[in-house]
Amino acid sequence: MLALCLFFPGGVAAESVDGVWPRGHYPLPQYSDLIGEIYVVPVREDETLVDIAREHNVGFEEIRIANPNVSIWAPRPGTEVLIPARHILPDTPREGIVINLSEMRLYYYSSPEVVETYPISVGREEFATPVGVTRTTVRVRDPSWTPPRSVREEAAARGEPPPEVVPAGPDNPLGRHAILLDLPSYLIHGTNQPDGVGMRVSRGCIRMFPEDIESLFDRVPPGTRVNIIDQPFKAGWSEDNVLYVQSFPQLEENVGSFEPVRNALDVVALVAFDDNLNPVAYRRLRQLVENPNGLAVPLRGPIRQSLPVPD
Repeated sequence: MLALCLFFPGGVAAESVDGVWPRGHYPLPQYSDLIGEIYVVPVREDETLVDIAREHNVGFEEIRIANPNVSIWAPRPGTEVLIPARHILPDTPREGIVINLSEMRLYYYSSPEVVETYPISVGREEFATPVGVTRTTVRVRDPSWTPPRSVREEAAARGEPPPEVVPAGPDNPLGRHAILLDLPSYLIHGTNQPDGVGMRVSRGCIRMFPEDIESLFDRVPPGTRVNIIDQPFKAGWSEDNVLYVQSFPQLEENVGSFEPVRNALDVVALVAFDDNLNPVAYRRLRQLVENPNGLAVPLRGPIRQSLPVPD
């Protein structure tokens, strides 16, 4: 079944032949690896880039690296902001939940016809979120939070009373919804600090915008497969047989563990069944790897084209 997606102001819904797609939902392509589109929106009065990111289902780092010359906190009204809402599906089985750490994005294959995607926060370097396959276990509404020992020790070092338990409410960093994983102490949860979604700020857990985890909460059954991966470079085909690539900054703890350009060449060779890039395509690939901007763009052709602006 074919579906035509059109983006509207807010970026939270798309119209298909079947009706309206909710925030983050896309028809799962049968003959393509791409979902969504890149588009631009003008900055409104008293609006920050963080406001725009949340409205358009984009995380902090995603919108920052896609718009390196735009002020995060004081963009000039009328400035065109690039919304990086085109995504290459990760190269992994399209099943359950897939979390790509470098991309700081969650994919949920909620049915054979639908894929959902949302920005997330992941563990900072000293509390890196582990890769591997696990499953969801218990869903908790209005959870209390028992701070780990490291949090209590940091509070004590600051001369503050170490918290034992933080009850549900506006001060709870887990927000109002939590989905536990079959990994001790790791959760997918909301947050009381949504401006940080899309950054490496957690102690290993997966944080989501409150509205996104609320949407998922009742629809992710216990036992759902969760595949945590790290793919800083992705490649995939569009429906019209154009090869797209997408590059993200490496996680700090993985810098030096592999050569980024070599890794990108290997990814392209695997997807395209061709390990002999011409010089123009090789220069493009190297440029994207050395200056990652998170945009899913053709391996050949201009990176910035004429992009749609919502009416």
